[in-house]
Amino acid sequence: MEPDLFTAAAEDRQEREPGNSPLAVRMRPRVLDEVVGQQHLLKQGSPLRRLVGEGSGGPAGPSSVILWGPPGTGKTTLAYVVSKATNKRFVELSAITAGVKEVRAVIESAKRQSGGYDRETVLFLDEIHRFSKAQQDSLLPAVENRWVTLIAATTENPYFSIISPLLSRSLLLTLEPLTDDDLRGVLHRALTHERGLGGAVSLPADAEAHLLRIAGGDARRALTALEAGAGSAIAKGEEEISLSTLEESVDRAAVKYDRDGDQHYDVASALIKSIRGSDVDATLHYLARMIEAGEDPRFIARRLMISASEDVGLADPGALQTAVAAAQAVAMIGFPEARIILSQAAIALALAPKSNAAYLAIDAALADVRKGLAGPVPPHLRDGHYKGAAKLGHAQGYRYPHDLPGAIAAQQYAPDEVHGRRYYEPTRYGAEARYADVLDRVRERLAGE
Repeated sequence: MEPDLFTAAAEDRQEREPGNSPLAVRMRPRVLDEVVGQQHLLKQGSPLRRLVGEGSGGPAGPSSVILWGPPGTGKTTLAYVVSKATNKRFVELSAITAGVKEVRAVIESAKRQSGGYDRETVLFLDEIHRFSKAQQDSLLPAVENRWVTLIAATTENPYFSIISPLLSRSLLLTLEPLTDDDLRGVLHRALTHERGLGGAVSLPADAEAHLLRIAGGDARRALTALEAGAGSAIAKGEEEISLSTLEESVDRAAVKYDRDGDQHYDVASALIKSIRGSDVDATLHYLARMIEAGEDPRFIARRLMISASEDVGLADPGALQTAVAAAQAVAMIGFPEARIILSQAAIALALAPKSNAAYLAIDAALADVRKGLAGPVPPHLRDGHYKGAAKLGHAQGYRYPHDLPGAIAAQQYAPDEVHGRRYYEPTRYGAEARYADVLDRVRERLAGE
């Protein structure tokens, strides 16, 4: 909504009494140069800089934009900066509470402002993915005719949650999760800046590391936790936010886990070995430690995909499909919901029958190739489609398996150097027992027995 008398009074009070506002609100950047991270979106001449009036002259006006990214990466902050910096009329709506009626009212008002006062309108629509197709349709004429310049924010994949006509009329800007260095800068600024804590307390390295883990790339979460810890420290008369005080304040124990050090690999190794050992409870423990420590869910998903082939293999051919589906879902969803998907996949792998036969088979074949056992392809298997191939004996004598009973032809496929060597030795566990029975019969048929 446009600012009214009460909104203006509230903003004035924030300026006069900053302590009455949450730390995350007080530390919100007021100009684009204060924004942390997302530098790929803030280059000179970028759509966001043009929205705030930098280089917006000429025949090409600023475009409507859709900001897509995880929570706490700066979508609302960027809209706030635009509202402060631009001389355009700025209107804010939330798709949680607004509907078509409110959208149409803004559009009609924008048309009057443009026609009567030559004043452009910027509409910030938060949580646009919550709008139905019909509600999103109501935005199309205004965006297409540039009655409003739309800034829409979403945490969900816009290719699934936003209608194609609106996407085609807007620029999609993707916000990346903030790095630890980005968040560290946010915390240091909040600790020292007069709008923040003004140097009232300090933050030792171990407490800072815990805050970064808690944040998980979310600046709002980091500042909220910092404010809670600072409040407790000040109440105790302490000059620094100790790790124990921070743990008490946010009710989260500091997990001893270095994402770049030994414990990163030790816990990941323990997770995989617990899956391999079919201990589902230990599997969930190590998975929980990785999640709680802020591990990248994509890293966990990659380890599960490897385990699905290395440790389960053909004993349960569906295990790899489960792991791949989990990885795709995690990439689309992210935390916190991704924890459920990772849990499902990890439990399925831990309880699946186990076989490392596929792993041993490829390594055995690779070992022979590296030893030089890679002779010429047998003549009857060579390409016979080009002119002159028959004169060379290529493809001559090849027996087409589909013309034979059981679709198996008794002929040599491997080069002479490795003919008769057996790489794949199936287990009798789970579904692989069926492969073992089939393989015995196939090998007999191939040998002409």
